[in-house]
Amino acid sequence: MIRASNSSWDTDELKPDLTPLLDIIFIVMVFLLLTASVKLQSLDVELPQTSTEVLQETHADPITINLLAKAPYWALQGQEANDWQSFSVSLLKEVNANPKKPVVIGADKGASVEHMLKLLALLQQHEIKATQLLMEEEAS
Repeated sequence: MIRASNSSWDTDELKPDLTPLLDIIFIVMVFLLLTASVKLQSLDVELPQTSTEVLQETHADPITINLLAKAPYWALQGQEANDWQSFSVSLLKEVNANPKKPVVIGADKGASVEHMLKLLALLQQHEIKATQLLMEEEAS
């Protein structure tokens, strides 16, 4: 019977070296991460060019929209709306009934930017351009 001597064969020599395989896997992962395309969604918003020192004051009785930090997130003329659908319908009715009134948006500091963008998209979709944003003066 022929036997191989244990001293010449080490158990580590019989295992394959996986280091080159791991290198190739990491290179492929980096390549896939760098070439993956991410779809960005954006909304074009045109802001008026004004200096921050001179702000207009609203003298007429405006249509007031409030953005709240907690649900319900929208209010029209101080009346909170139950959901987005009822708010948008009542806003469009109010604007169509009073086209000469300016639209003023007052947002709570804790209000979500998502809700502001949703409101601006609605205004832009229905071409409501007479919009003012209420701002709170900072104490200096």
